[in-house]
Amino acid sequence: MRTISVDLAGRPYDIRIAAGLLARAGEHVAPFAKGRRVAIVTDANAAIHLPTLTASLDASGVASEAIVLPPGEATKSWAQLAALCDRLLALGVERGDVVVALGGGVIGDLVGFACAILKRGCGFVQVPTTLLAQVDSSVGGKTAINTAAGKNLIGAFHQPALVLIDPEVLATLPPRELAAGYAEVVKYGLIDDAAFFGWCEANGAVLLAGELALQEHAIAHSVEAKARIVAADEFETNGTRALLNLGHTFGHALEAEARFDGSLLHGEAVAAGCALAFRYSARLGLCAASDAERVADHWRSVGLPAGLAGIAASGERLVEHMRHDKKMAAGTLPFLLARGIGTTFLDRSVDLADVAAFLDEERR
Repeated sequence: MRTISVDLAGRPYDIRIAAGLLARAGEHVAPFAKGRRVAIVTDANAAIHLPTLTASLDASGVASEAIVLPPGEATKSWAQLAALCDRLLALGVERGDVVVALGGGVIGDLVGFACAILKRGCGFVQVPTTLLAQVDSSVGGKTAINTAAGKNLIGAFHQPALVLIDPEVLATLPPRELAAGYAEVVKYGLIDDAAFFGWCEANGAVLLAGELALQEHAIAHSVEAKARIVAADEFETNGTRALLNLGHTFGHALEAEARFDGSLLHGEAVAAGCALAFRYSARLGLCAASDAERVADHWRSVGLPAGLAGIAASGERLVEHMRHDKKMAAGTLPFLLARGIGTTFLDRSVDLADVAAFLDEERR
């Protein structure tokens, strides 16, 4: 088992990675349960893993009760948040208890936010079942729901007590979902690790074909990168953690235009957003056009979008979605741009009118 620690002052926690870990999750959750019953929150898709998890908890003497929610991005809503909090309160969840989030990013974000506000904060354990959640959303404590104004606009920083990652569960994912998660893997190479991007170019297709050893390597490398960044900037105050948003400003606008209806998965939007960020950087003369094309070529090689992903909205409409971004400050939106693969930076001087013009050019 690989153990990676997120070193936060006074509040460190472990990310444990091992094939077959789900079947042994009970022994890892038991010390946090402290003899109390735990609530497991999952969705109809991830519920395929419930029997394995509950059997493991039973074997370790931990009673549990499952709450199964509808799948999909629409579950990250006020209505589902309220219903979940009511269910957890009805189960008698106390401040010192832990709730287990079994699922992808939607479940992890929703459960984490519910636990952040329930009785002013209770614990939770992340058991991510998608590649995207394993390498990104389960680590770092960002929790949120969506609103009509945009994605993740209502939320809180609330770190998990423990993260348990079993790469074997990825075998149950549809190929499209696995590829969407892979976008977040590649992102770490684009941010500040050109060698890892090269590794992805060489191994991405085989990884997505189901090679477990490559998946484990990619997960561990990604988690180590994120743990390091989170430890340096937990609340995204000094600019370090903002690097993790590469591709997300463009990507969230595309998702909002798609109305979070499942036609564009989050990871697909991130891939498209990264390609757009590199092309925009090249347009500004910050990086070579060949770097931008190399990024786009890799997305295409694994079946991910390398542009506007079929979104036909005008540049100004997409920029209007960006104006609702939670990172807006004094009317300015910071953008993650690139000087090359593995060399990204935060630019607070980007002209949104120019971004709109660029996006209109991309539509032609």
